[in-house]
Amino acid sequence: MIKTILIIIISVSIFGILFFILVRNALKRKLDILVEEEKKRKSDKLD
Repeated sequence: MIKTILIIIISVSIFGILFFILVRNALKRKLDILVEEEKKRKSDKLD
C-alpha cells in the first residue's frame, strides 16, 4: 500500500515538474517575442 502511494506521489511530482518547465519555457519565449516587438516599435517611433 505504501509502495503504491509513493509511486503515485513520485509520478505526479515528475509530471508536475515537467509541466512547469514546459509552461515556463513557453511563457519565456512569448515574453521575449513581445519585448522584441516593443523594441522595434519604439525604434520606429524615434526615426
